[in-house]
Amino acid sequence: MSRIVTLDEFIIRRQKDFPYASGELTGLLRDIGVAAKIVNREVNKAGLVNILGEAREENASGDTVQKLDLYANEKLIDCLKNSGECCGVASEELEDIIPINSVASKASKYVVVFDPLDGSSNIDVNVSVGTIFGIYRRLSDAESTVEVEDFLQRGIDLVAAGYVLYGTSTLLVYTTGRGVNGFTLDPTIGEFCLSHTDIQIPDRGNYYSVNQGYYLKFDVEMRRYIDHCSDLNLRLRYIGSMVSDIHRILFQGGIFLYPNTRKYPQGKLRLVYECNPLAYIVEQAGGKAITCQLERILELEVNHLHQRATIAIGSPGMVDEMKAFVERYSAIPVFNG
Repeated sequence: MSRIVTLDEFIIRRQKDFPYASGELTGLLRDIGVAAKIVNREVNKAGLVNILGEAREENASGDTVQKLDLYANEKLIDCLKNSGECCGVASEELEDIIPINSVASKASKYVVVFDPLDGSSNIDVNVSVGTIFGIYRRLSDAESTVEVEDFLQRGIDLVAAGYVLYGTSTLLVYTTGRGVNGFTLDPTIGEFCLSHTDIQIPDRGNYYSVNQGYYLKFDVEMRRYIDHCSDLNLRLRYIGSMVSDIHRILFQGGIFLYPNTRKYPQGKLRLVYECNPLAYIVEQAGGKAITCQLERILELEVNHLHQRATIAIGSPGMVDEMKAFVERYSAIPVFNG
């Protein structure tokens, strides 16, 4: 029987991989792991403690907030305050950044962005949801209060990113820019244990993931590509939780699409909290992530915290194929970088 390796042990072993190996990022990732355990506990008993349903308010992006969104948001912030390695957070649920006071006079060097509970509307019907996070090294003076510019960095500047999938089992998948590894929560010992090493996305897959209910609202080139997927008898899978859809594609191959529509001409997904962290993970696993205007997601300039974007992400062969359809059928010039 192979030896169990916990998340904490793995992070400490890999500390030398970090660009600034002095323990801060190690502690930060461990804080996120603790928060994930707390959120997982509440997700699994949500119906018993009356935290299902809507909270009767909207977040900074205009979406209806679920009760569990607020709970997960609060617990992530609480845990990130523990070690003093995080100097500020930005969340999809918050209008502005939250500076975090230093602990024991530490000069904190990192900021964290997160979507506390992606796909939270699925909770009421017991469908998988997830947490997405990204970590940047701050740009401002470590002796001063964190600034919004610390969070407006491009995806290529991420030092770590990951997600937690709360499903039939709970998995934490993360990367620090040197491969992607996955950990499954063992409820008997309360620890995330290494279960998937050096994850590599297949070049192609049998799945495509898109909200096909919006088909007639997509541009013609996207409709042509979706028709192409259907003609190939690819299997349509769309959960409504980006973490769940990306997780399947990461292991089994495929492509996830969220194009612009008439209602959302710039796209709907949040660049800072969803697209950049997941694009970083997928690229580290050998995949690709571009906008539906063919720009690399990780190179997009970030102008505000709740900026929206389109995305095509997944197996490299399928993303390249989608790109060829856009170049062939688009009625307007597309980015060709």
